[in-house]
Amino acid sequence: MQRHAAVIRLLPGKEAEYRALHAAAWPAVLASLKRAHIRNYSIFLRDGMLFSYLEYTGSDYEADTAAIAADPVSRAWWEVTDPCQKPLDTVSDGQWWAPAEEIFHLD
Repeated sequence: MQRHAAVIRLLPGKEAEYRALHAAAWPAVLASLKRAHIRNYSIFLRDGMLFSYLEYTGSDYEADTAAIAADPVSRAWWEVTDPCQKPLDTVSDGQWWAPAEEIFHLD
């Protein structure tokens, strides 16, 4: 199992919308994540920053996340959630969420 974390800014004035979207996350999007071997996925909010954490149980993270990106329903979901977000200034290579490096873990 691999742990992945990432951060992104939540745009001012978008908190209520973002919370509402995730309170009623689309079942087909959740199914796409599960097909991609993603489990224990959480998004946290603090001071305008979103922090995501997930556990990946598959064997090819790049291929599985590419399958999510190719899924039409997931892409439609991003069309409604992305306008609530603003990538960090340090993100490059077309990344939206900035990966966070794990520096400590306790089982």
